[in-house]
Amino acid sequence: MPTIIAAIGSVVLLIVILHDAFEVMLLPRRVKSRIRIVRLFFRLTWLIWSGISRRIASPDKRHNFLSLYGPLSMVWLLLVWAAGLISGFGTLYCALESGQSARLSWPNELYFSGVTFFTLGYGDIVPYTGLGKFLAVVEAATGLGFIATVIGYLPVLYQLFARREAKVIMLDAAAGSPPSAVTLLIRHAEGQSLDELDDLFHEWQQWCAELLESQLSYPMLAFYRSQHDNQSWLATLTTIMDSCALTMVGLKGVRTFRARLAFSTARQAVIEMGRVFRVGALPLAEDRLPGKDFEQLRREFMDAGLHFAEEENPEQKLAAFRNTYEPFLNGLATYLVLTLPDWLPTGSGLDNWQNNPRGKSAKQLIDSVPAKPE
Repeated sequence: MPTIIAAIGSVVLLIVILHDAFEVMLLPRRVKSRIRIVRLFFRLTWLIWSGISRRIASPDKRHNFLSLYGPLSMVWLLLVWAAGLISGFGTLYCALESGQSARLSWPNELYFSGVTFFTLGYGDIVPYTGLGKFLAVVEAATGLGFIATVIGYLPVLYQLFARREAKVIMLDAAAGSPPSAVTLLIRHAEGQSLDELDDLFHEWQQWCAELLESQLSYPMLAFYRSQHDNQSWLATLTTIMDSCALTMVGLKGVRTFRARLAFSTARQAVIEMGRVFRVGALPLAEDRLPGKDFEQLRREFMDAGLHFAEEENPEQKLAAFRNTYEPFLNGLATYLVLTLPDWLPTGSGLDNWQNNPRGKSAKQLIDSVPAKPE
């Protein structure tokens, strides 16, 4: 009876791991399976890793510590899968008494399983029965397929990460570091480029759609951090949604159609990502845009030539839009230990590309270029 139970348990373990690896690396869609090793793995390891990070006082050290989790978690996950497959086959050899299993201990069967899985072929232990030979061929084929899939999977993962981060970096010049919706709109107004907001919102709608597709298929991408601690994919998404919300409130001379489309796609991405990590809406501890900040926002808009189409209640209308997405963003930010950007620009006033010994002179040179040369 124990032998039968061990054999059944081994088969179940092999099926669960192979199914899990297939869903993660080959199935391009959000998976709803209840039994998933990868979900339990990330929830447990991230709970421990993020808990340790919250005890680190230095923001720079915390960012560096959190940035290690994404790549390390993938290495750990692959090791867990490989160890599970080797253990499953090794236990199955032992349970079915194939080959030399009658004279070999379980550790030796695990050794034989590992050698077979990685197709090393030392030949010091070989199967003799027909069933043992069949299992050895199956395990060798499984090992080759697993290694080949991993080799093809990792480049795809890092290509998606690089594509996501390229747009995050591009927002630096348009919306500042850290990014803010007010900076983005004011820079377009001062650059006499309000007509180009339609194209900008269209590009960011496409980015939001790619973000939704890639991080639903590969949720571990959410744990990969940006190069700078004042940038993140979530801060970028927040800035785009804030900019769309301000535009939809109504700005004189600014069309709202593209902003509505980008906002809809961005909100869908936020909601779906929350479902992936089982994170719901979380009310903000502090208002991101209190009344005094909104009045400062209005003054900075007026200085840049931006005016609300409806002067009576733009703050209330903006608050209604904010309530539809800010709690969901805050839930994700709390879970992923990320910071949501402010509505108004903060920091040193220099963007990341200016933050060097000659950054100010470069800024002065670029700012001297007229928006529309005569």
